Amino acid sequence: MDYKFKRIFMIVTDSLGIGPDKKQKSFGDEGANTLFHVSETGLLDIPTWKKMGITSIANIKNPGKIKNQIAYTARVQELSNGKDTLTGHWEMMGIYTEHPFPTFTDTGFPPELIQLLEQKFDGRKIIGNCSASGTDIINKLADQEINENKIIVYTSGDSVLQICGHEKHMGLDNLYRYAQEARKICSSKPEWNVGRIIARPYVGEDGKYTRTFNRHDYSVKPEEDTILDKLQKKGIKVIAVGKINDIFSGQGISQHYPSEGDANGMDITIDLALENTTNEFIFVNLVQFDSHYGHRRDVEGYAENINLFDIKLAKLINALKEDDLLIITSDHGNDPSFKGYNHTREMLPATIYSKSFKKPKKLNDFQGLGTLGNIIARNFGLDLVQTGEDRFDELI
Repeated sequence: MDYKFKRIFMIVTDSLGIGPDKKQKSFGDEGANTLFHVSETGLLDIPTWKKMGITSIANIKNPGKIKNQIAYTARVQELSNGKDTLTGHWEMMGIYTEHPFPTFTDTGFPPELIQLLEQKFDGRKIIGNCSASGTDIINKLADQEINENKIIVYTSGDSVLQICGHEKHMGLDNLYRYAQEARKICSSKPEWNVGRIIARPYVGEDGKYTRTFNRHDYSVKPEEDTILDKLQKKGIKVIAVGKINDIFSGQGISQHYPSEGDANGMDITIDLALENTTNEFIFVNLVQFDSHYGHRRDVEGYAENINLFDIKLAKLINALKEDDLLIITSDHGNDPSFKGYNHTREMLPATIYSKSFKKPKKLNDFQGLGTLGNIIARNFGLDLVQTGEDRFDELI
């Protein structure tokens, strides 16, 4: 078929929110604004994204003036009742989350669950079992885990159960096996069914430890077909970059490229853009915004990561073909200046670019992240999803 856009690239800048949305107050996140507060560092240098029009939808310090933006922009109001990775990405692809996945921030995991996990963890005793920063809990408990043959389990404000293991002393195979067993156990009861089980490997010795990029997420499987499944059935190749494959448990994914950070993820995307291919959807997640800077409350690091993204973005734009489409958005917020170290409920940015656009501009707010999914659906002749609007005809 002759599609308007032969390839569509969607990049999720994981956790890059742009301020208050309709539900922010009810989530206890009043005042959170990831991009604005990052811009207050004075370090932000994003000429490419500014040229595309990001300042038309997001308030940042020293925005400058752009007369004719080269991309369509819109603010996106998430519809689902959540502020986590699964909820955001699933809404993009057509799944509405009415009831948030369970969290164990205040209580830790219940004794019955801990007992079952320990049995499947080769009898290792669980230590931690609290809400914590991943880097903090590893630094605090790694020596005990290694020397006493125990295992660190913790959670956060997200619906996650995280398992830490030293790549040398525990081994990746054991860590991944434990995570897979934890997924089965947690999925056996609705009250335990966290959105993701995360295997968190680390390296180092004698109190000096570093997490590695061999992380692996074991997500709840989507209970219905997403746009990804429908694309595959239509003969469109779905390529996942970064943790997209984990987020959808491999469903609807034709090819998967793991990444070693956001810069590497962008390099992989640029290489894919340079190829002479058609009938593809390339879905990219840049996780370090969230994992390395948002959760760690590193405001300056967040700014520098945006700057690096902007440099790579310029290269990606140059690599795109005339009939390619690029969509940049986010799945939730994670304001590094906000209290605590968890996600924040915010409006989300949408930047939509093609070299074929005539006079792109700022659009009215999108209701639902599925609005972006519907752009993909309309382009490739799929049924529209109910988690967003149909705004395809505004892209001319």
